[in-house]
Amino acid sequence: MSKLSPQLAAETDPAWAGYILEHFDAFLIDHANCERKASALAMSFVIKYADRTRIIPPLIALAQEELVHFQQVYEVMIARGLQLAPDQKDPYVNALLALCHSGRERRFLDRLLVSSLVETRGAERFRLIHLALDDPELKSFYRTLWACEAKHGNQFAEMALEYFPPEQVSERLGELVAREAEIVASLPWRPSLH
Repeated sequence: MSKLSPQLAAETDPAWAGYILEHFDAFLIDHANCERKASALAMSFVIKYADRTRIIPPLIALAQEELVHFQQVYEVMIARGLQLAPDQKDPYVNALLALCHSGRERRFLDRLLVSSLVETRGAERFRLIHLALDDPELKSFYRTLWACEAKHGNQFAEMALEYFPPEQVSERLGELVAREAEIVASLPWRPSLH
C-alpha cells in the first residue's frame, strides 16, 4: 500500500483532558462503545465491499484489534464497578457521516476517509489523556491506544489509495479535514472521546 498520514487542521484544547478525568467513569463507558463500534465498522466494510479484496485482510486485523481494545476497556470498567450502557448517538461521527457523498464509489472513498479522521482524532485525544493521567497502568494503556489509533488512521487513508488516485484522495481528505475542524470547534465537551 502507498503511504498517507492524515493531519488534523485543529488541535483539541489540552484542558479537554482535565474535563475527561473529572468525568472518567462516564468517559470509559463511551470509550468502550467507541471500540465496539470501531470493530463493527471494520467488519461492515468487509461485508459491504467484499469485492475490494486488497483491503479485506487489514480490515479483519483492524476489527480484531478494536475488539481487543473493547475487551480491555471493559475490564477497566469492571474493575471500577461500571457496566456497559446503551449506545448514544455520537454528534461528531454523525456530522462527519453527513458529509459523505452518495453513489457507491464516492461514498466508499468518503467512508474510508471519515474513518481515517475519526481514528486520527481518537489518537490525538488518547495522547492528551495519556499525558493527563497519574495512574501508571492507565497511563500505559492510553499510550498504547494512542499509537494504535494513529496507525488505524493511517491504514484507512492508505486503503483509499488502493482504489483511488492519490490526487483524488488528497484533495478529498483536505476537504474533510477542514470540515472536521469546524465540527470539533462547534461541539460542546462531553464525557466522550468525540
